[in-house]
Amino acid sequence: MVGSAVVRRLQGEDILNDERIDLRDQLSVREWVQQNKPDVIVLAAAKVGGIKANSDAPAEFLYDNLMIETNVIHAAYEAGVEKLLFLGSSCIYPREAVQPITEDALLTSPLEPTNEAYAIAKIAGLKLCEAYRQQHGCDFISTMPCNLYGPGDRFDFESSHVIPALMMKAHEAKVKNAKTLEVWGSGKPLREFLYVDDLAEALVFLLQHYSDEKPVNVGSGEEVSIAKLAGMIAGVVGFEGALVFDSAKPDGTMRKVMDSSRINKAGWKPSVGLEEGLGRAYEWYLSNQQRACAA
Repeated sequence: MVGSAVVRRLQGEDILNDERIDLRDQLSVREWVQQNKPDVIVLAAAKVGGIKANSDAPAEFLYDNLMIETNVIHAAYEAGVEKLLFLGSSCIYPREAVQPITEDALLTSPLEPTNEAYAIAKIAGLKLCEAYRQQHGCDFISTMPCNLYGPGDRFDFESSHVIPALMMKAHEAKVKNAKTLEVWGSGKPLREFLYVDDLAEALVFLLQHYSDEKPVNVGSGEEVSIAKLAGMIAGVVGFEGALVFDSAKPDGTMRKVMDSSRINKAGWKPSVGLEEGLGRAYEWYLSNQQRACAA
């Protein structure tokens, strides 16, 4: 999702994007980087998923993400890549971090258990970029986006994040004329969402204007409860039944909103509001259902 958004933003530039490479394979990554010699790498590749996927496969989330980031970052160093931007995640911050979460909250207290393996891998990637900058002078930077959504998202009942999962459920419920739509958890947790093309704009902005070991938060600054989000998605999809909240399912962190004042003060701000973005995401899903569900 993020990679395709970056490609859209950089349309007309000389972009290398070879999906045949298994980024978990060190030799393949090293050979590809040495042969193609990119000037800049945006490391958006990762194994991602929602609460259920993280709970079901912590070993895969930890191993796959560690291998991807270590292989690419080290290959970039060996090849003398001019700049690398690593995408972390808001999941790296402590479960009980003071809200809105600043970059300084990193590693100050325990993580959220439901996505700990993914978070640890992402923290390792961020620290690896710091280490190569400190030891070798590499211009490697990191950014922490909030929850993302939009074109190219993964639409799968087992592994999707909350927006595509609810969108699929609402669409199926509408098609079947169902009277209710089940939502995981109490509906009370608060989350922040960013349209993926806004993130792509932010990434290009950071590549052009930022060079420091300190990570940078990128968020929308727009907080919404899961209950309200589910209602907004039902409205966008056209589902008119009742929402039913399954409190037996995990909520995850009760509140997670990031302080994006550093990048805002530097000159970047998002342009797509949540309601508009949900509408765009649903339009993309309707036009790409086969591709979306196979992603």
